[in-house]
Amino acid sequence: MKLFKVLFIAGLAAFSLSSCNDWLDVNNDPNTPTSADASLNARCVYMQHYSIASYMIPSSNTAYYCGHLASYTGAQQLGAMNWNLGASNRANNAQQWFLVPVGGNLPDLYNQAMAQGAYHYAAMACYMKAFGFMNMTDLFGEAPFDEAFGDATNPKYNTGKEVFMGCIDLIDQAIELFGRQQEAGAIPLSSGDMWNGGDTGKWIKLCYMLKARWLNHLSKKAAGSYKDGKYDQAEILACLDKAMKSNADNTVVYHEDNNSSTWDHEGWNEPVDYSTLYSCIGMNNNRMFVTKYFYDNLTNFCGNGVEDPRADKFIPWCRSVKSAESPAGIKWTADGKWRRSLPVDLSTNIISNGGPYPSLFNKETQRWYCDTKNEERLGDTIYVQGQSGSTGYGGGKDMLMRKTAGEDGSTLSGVFWTRPTSPTVIGSYAECCFIRAEVLMRQNNKAGAFEAYKAGIKAHIEYVNDVCKKWVATDENLKSIPSFTPIEQADIDNFLNNGIGSASDISLAKIMTQKMFVVFFTNEMWNDMRRMDYSPNIYLGWNKPYMYLNTASYWTYCPGDKYPRRWNQASYETDYNAANLAEIGDRVPGASELPIPEDGYWYQSLQIRTLPVWWDSTQE
Repeated sequence: MKLFKVLFIAGLAAFSLSSCNDWLDVNNDPNTPTSADASLNARCVYMQHYSIASYMIPSSNTAYYCGHLASYTGAQQLGAMNWNLGASNRANNAQQWFLVPVGGNLPDLYNQAMAQGAYHYAAMACYMKAFGFMNMTDLFGEAPFDEAFGDATNPKYNTGKEVFMGCIDLIDQAIELFGRQQEAGAIPLSSGDMWNGGDTGKWIKLCYMLKARWLNHLSKKAAGSYKDGKYDQAEILACLDKAMKSNADNTVVYHEDNNSSTWDHEGWNEPVDYSTLYSCIGMNNNRMFVTKYFYDNLTNFCGNGVEDPRADKFIPWCRSVKSAESPAGIKWTADGKWRRSLPVDLSTNIISNGGPYPSLFNKETQRWYCDTKNEERLGDTIYVQGQSGSTGYGGGKDMLMRKTAGEDGSTLSGVFWTRPTSPTVIGSYAECCFIRAEVLMRQNNKAGAFEAYKAGIKAHIEYVNDVCKKWVATDENLKSIPSFTPIEQADIDNFLNNGIGSASDISLAKIMTQKMFVVFFTNEMWNDMRRMDYSPNIYLGWNKPYMYLNTASYWTYCPGDKYPRRWNQASYETDYNAANLAEIGDRVPGASELPIPEDGYWYQSLQIRTLPVWWDSTQE
């Protein structure tokens, strides 16, 4: 799109092209950059950064639809948590951060790479286009695809099926190009790849894993060939056979908290080094509390009475002082100086009654308290929020958050996913295992399904443990804090042997509930929940939130027999490409059945967010 190209050139002029690895010093004249000035490796790093951001920013909203998380503040989080679908989401961020810095570079990256025989960079272009547009169709359903990044000022829309199948074609192209030998003298991928260090073997495995993930989205379709848009279990398993075989094959982006001079100029003007989820959730007050649904599945999965060894890493802790007055049910460290959060029960009226009320810290008494006159909320100190500290951007002395500056008694641990140095997982062996487990379960191969399920849980626990070991290695003082303490092998073995069930009682419910921890805080959480139609029979202990069930105004956007299925289109499209958006409605099944405003269009329906995207339906 011409507009995106113009915006990109403007952004390129403003963006300092020296990355956290100093790979982006590319402009001959930094005052008047042109497209030809950006080398393949420089362009690739820049695009990788925004590819992560455009995927992870939406997940800071969509994760809240799934019932694991509660929030006291933040319009995006509150709206999703309560299923108030008329509230704000991050549609503009999701679209802009892909289409401008990533999409605006795609044609040049691909064309220049092919001309230079740098086939691995051409593969990166195919991969990023597929990954970005699959995210667009996951969120919005329809998108300009065929005419994107071309000469059309107002590109025409493609249907969700057309976008989906186009992305499958692109990931196949990426696999073929990653497998080619580059021409002599072509710049090596290792100089522009901050994810896999130029390891094309890992890239091919990632592409096969993503293809398996996407084809598995078609679980509501009739059985048949994926090339016809059908659910192709054989192809999914074939892709998994060529995907990751261990955690060593994972594509994981590791972040830094050094407050570098390289800042984002396309969006929020923040350092590019730290994790996107820290920006959206971790650095902000009261945006993350854990819920009873989440807590129960970590502490007593399936009623087996064995706590998941990841529970201490995923549930927030705070400094405190244990006493005879301490509420029952709280987990403490042996010395009584750290306590773990209790869960927020979204099936009660706690949200409508002003909770979970955020805690403050009294320096004089060295105690936590809630500054409210609502007596029911005075005890909300049992809920620990997941805010994280920062040594670089936040200027703290360690990774812990102090609610009162300089007061160690006011320390919060943060949680695994939302610290500034929390890794971003693009694709993992653990997810491969769970996709395989689901397909085999559908084939009634219970032994194979259990084997894959158990392997996926084990792989993810080991991944979490490896990250904790890295954190502790940077600061030994963290080792005594349960949120960071490496997991003992005996606890892993006990959980795997006694806490997850057996081949005789394996079920799709167990597979999908455990998978949520593997894909937590990604859009894949929401994708899976939509595929499973939000079934309490699948997601153990889940139910619709009390606030939604008891707030009639929310039903205007999501009637009682419907569920969150998509986002409304970003304002860029409704403001500047409305005619093409209106036109595609005739090709979107179910669009005409929505309640549409008088003299309005399908996409303006207040219930647009309940319309299934193509793969989330039985549509041909």
